[in-house]
Amino acid sequence: MTTLTSESCVACRRDSPKVTDAEMAELLPQIPDWEVTDTDGIPRLEKSYKFKNFSDALTFTTRLGLEADGEGHHPRITLEWGRVDVDWWTHKIRGLHRNDFVMAAKTDVMYAGSSDKPD
Repeated sequence: MTTLTSESCVACRRDSPKVTDAEMAELLPQIPDWEVTDTDGIPRLEKSYKFKNFSDALTFTTRLGLEADGEGHHPRITLEWGRVDVDWWTHKIRGLHRNDFVMAAKTDVMYAGSSDKPD
């Protein structure tokens, strides 16, 4: 079994499959602390990351944005002083795709390797 972080996003079309309940049960334990939320009937993965200050949060936001753009899969990122909120979902299918879990895992790895976290 490969880890989510070793995968790349695949191009999605409107008829791409959403994750099933069984897939969700398998994938969620691989991205601890992410919450599945519902916004306007669309499930999303959400997580907040803490930083020492605005500049460090901005640096993380930029790194995440570049990674997301390279994968062709773009999150909602909310930047505040010392905090970055990230939401992943697949716009074309109005739900969750495996890509969202891949990118959530990659976001966690990026944060874990960051020296910008608060003590």
